[in-house]
Amino acid sequence: MSKMIFINLPVADLEKSMAFYTALGFVNEPRFTDDTAAAMQWSEHIIVMILTHAKWRSFTTKAIPDAKVSAQVALCISIDSREEVDAITEAAARNGGKADPNPPQDYGVMYGRSFEDPDGHVWEPMWMDPKMASGEIDPPTA
Repeated sequence: MSKMIFINLPVADLEKSMAFYTALGFVNEPRFTDDTAAAMQWSEHIIVMILTHAKWRSFTTKAIPDAKVSAQVALCISIDSREEVDAITEAAARNGGKADPNPPQDYGVMYGRSFEDPDGHVWEPMWMDPKMASGEIDPPTA
């Protein structure tokens, strides 16, 4: 089996979150979805599990942080073009999220923006010049 990543996120409203992720291009995997959790597939190897707070609490005794006021992770995903970075960020804002809680980053060969989902989890869609990804050109210096 290939290595995969399953990102688990607590959400306040499962149906609202499913609609949000669907609007961004994630696809629901019904085999792993019920009234407490939904598997939202981004790619062959990346699946976001959105879990009701009750379901989340069945995995840990730690408190669920309010992602609208504190950050634990930033979830960076690769996107095929600068235009698609803009499109997914704008789609997030139109569908109950928030665009650009952090400033956009444009380094010419790398371009990224950010958005929050309805629960405040931060996502960072980014595009990278294929020549830089393959090592043909060096990354920009800060």
